[in-house]
Amino acid sequence: MIKTISKIGNSQGIIFDSALLQLARLKVGDEVNVEVHSGGTITIAPIATLPPRDEMTALIKDTMGRYATTMKRLA
Repeated sequence: MIKTISKIGNSQGIIFDSALLQLARLKVGDEVNVEVHSGGTITIAPIATLPPRDEMTALIKDTMGRYATTMKRLA
């Protein structure tokens, strides 16, 4: 996919259309890590955010409750 660097205010940038964002599994507001490699290659990678601790705890408790018998057999 070829993109053109455009002037955006006092800066320059690349516009990511909705199709590109969808392919990259990104949305407006997501944080990304930008790396510049030797040779000029630029890598943009999403920063994975973890769900809140209480949400994860509730999910684990629910899963353990639903699969308690299976977990006991596997232990």
